[in-house]
Amino acid sequence: MKKVVKGISCLFLTLFLTGIVGMKVSAQEENRILPGIYVEDMCLEGKTVKEAMDMVEYYVDGVCGKEITLMAVDGNAVVITPADVGLSWSNQEILEEAAKIGQTGNVVQRYKAAKDLQHENKVYNLEFTVDKERIKQILTEQCSVYNQEAADATLSRENGAFVVIPGQTGKVVDEELSANQIYDFLTGDWDRERASLELAITVDEPRGTEEELAKVKDVLGTFTTSFRTSNTSRSANVRNGCALINGSTIYPGDEFSTYEAVSPFSQDNGYYMAASYLNGKVVDSLGGGICQVSTTLYNAVLLSELDVTERHNHSMIVTYVDPSADAAIAESSGKDFRFINNTGAPIYIEGVTTDDKHITFTIYGQESRDSGHKVRYESEVVSKTVPDTEVIYTSASMPVGSVSVQSAHIGYTANLWKVVTEDGVEVSREKINSSSYKVTPRTATVGVATEDPAIYEQIMAAIATNNIDHVKNVSAALAAGTALPPAEAPAEGAPLPADGTVPPVDGTVPAAPLPPEGTAPAEPVPPAGEVPAQ
Repeated sequence: MKKVVKGISCLFLTLFLTGIVGMKVSAQEENRILPGIYVEDMCLEGKTVKEAMDMVEYYVDGVCGKEITLMAVDGNAVVITPADVGLSWSNQEILEEAAKIGQTGNVVQRYKAAKDLQHENKVYNLEFTVDKERIKQILTEQCSVYNQEAADATLSRENGAFVVIPGQTGKVVDEELSANQIYDFLTGDWDRERASLELAITVDEPRGTEEELAKVKDVLGTFTTSFRTSNTSRSANVRNGCALINGSTIYPGDEFSTYEAVSPFSQDNGYYMAASYLNGKVVDSLGGGICQVSTTLYNAVLLSELDVTERHNHSMIVTYVDPSADAAIAESSGKDFRFINNTGAPIYIEGVTTDDKHITFTIYGQESRDSGHKVRYESEVVSKTVPDTEVIYTSASMPVGSVSVQSAHIGYTANLWKVVTEDGVEVSREKINSSSYKVTPRTATVGVATEDPAIYEQIMAAIATNNIDHVKNVSAALAAGTALPPAEAPAEGAPLPADGTVPPVDGTVPAAPLPPEGTAPAEPVPPAGEVPAQ
């Protein structure tokens, strides 16, 4: 009996080993994945690793085309696909692992692995990754266009009274939070079907209540300058810049940028070509004259005792305020005039221009200074350099008779002092700024283009006198064909008027206190045919 049992056992072991060995040889030759192995719901039975890879990648390609709707502000939708954010399959090693099941280890281990698959399937899950930077780019470029920035309540002034314009609640996509939300969804429990996601929205409440804005009722400071000598284009620029600033409401702690308020300097923004300063010369540029706007506002800000954070003087002296009382802005050099509302209430800027060419800025707010507190500003000229020569340039592209003259500019160094009085008694004197202005001679560009040698000699002889007024007279006579005026002595070294002034556009500006009522000194009238100052 024992021999019979022993024989049956040997037979069974032989058959078992033969089956296992045969299975191993077949798997090695065909490299096929055993039954009962899946990726998600895809059966890998009988497939090579390459065939399984092709099948799964085909599935992933389909997944990448599914529509994902991102719900932005107020239900506005942006439709994307996982491919748009770089979705990719990140655990491709599972196929190599699947192919090794039942094909590694000793005979018994292989047999056991194969038998286990008959009782329970082996299922692998796909893992995905996405490019978070591409998600952020989509949020910025496509979703943020529906953002509604909070708009603070503002004031307008109508018929001498203030009117409150209500603010608007802001709703914006929280890009960082939304990016994490999309990333977690696509790499987590997504069912691989079309889906819709509500993006994270941040709500910002506007500033400004009726009660807060009702505090704005007092005049903190006002200042006026004249632009009566300006031509049509420059006058239009001054009016345009004033209008762009008019109506600005600035909350406590906020900084106001004059450049940001009046730029860009383009025709679309209402500007014309007019004279402005550049590298010690007067040149035409879009927006020429805008510095008179910033200067007038600067003086109103000083009288309001707001906190000036950026101010630059002009390269050359201007005529509509005293030295050191100007404030230049320029796109090319990045100059700006900035100040902070350092009061405890909002302020309102009113800017007006008049038919007789005056510009006035008035700053309203809540007056917290004592009634006996007064402030004024005094300009102190430290040094003055008067140009004692004239410079004449020739132009072969301009015909004889053409003369373009630019004014002389006196050079100054000057300080601006803030003087505070309490009940008529001076209590402080503080230097606010120091400014330096270039000295530039009176210059002329004279046309010498002619085919007549005699006329050429005559105009060159006039130029040799280095006297611009004589050159102007000779040029006019040559153009009209009349008798030439008598020759004049060279202007170099010629004495100037006893008071040291020069007659062109930018004449001297007295070193005197600014008028207490907030009005600039009278603007000098430029000689006919000369270029007005910035």
